[in-house]
Amino acid sequence: MSAVWRAKRRLSTTAGDCPRLLRFALHPPKHVEVEFADGSLYKLQAEYLRVFSPAVDSKIRSIAGQKVIYGRRHVGIMSAEPIGNYGVRLLFDDLHKTGIYTWDYFYHLGSNKFTLMRSYIDTLRKHGLSRDPRSKK
Repeated sequence: MSAVWRAKRRLSTTAGDCPRLLRFALHPPKHVEVEFADGSLYKLQAEYLRVFSPAVDSKIRSIAGQKVIYGRRHVGIMSAEPIGNYGVRLLFDDLHKTGIYTWDYFYHLGSNKFTLMRSYIDTLRKHGLSRDPRSKK
């Protein structure tokens, strides 16, 4: 099942340097696609979105004041709820649902995807953590 929202005329302005959103498509449980008026099209995986959630999460490990979410390689997106005309709330299958992803934030995540993910993996390695969930014994 796929949810696709076409941006309406009233979404034509956004804060910052983010171009106008043209399309948001949810492809549960794996990823979302966001397309912007400047021609950018980003496919953002569930793990990436979960790790970079804009919400404070009680299930994270703080290392030197930096939040480090780990063990989310296989997390899935269950649904997306529109929030006003500026973003969505994603519900993940680990029951995380408190972050609101604005169109500006999706643009930031998309345009910085490789740098952010590389930095995330480096941080996990540095602290002996893994993208894989802990095995249940």
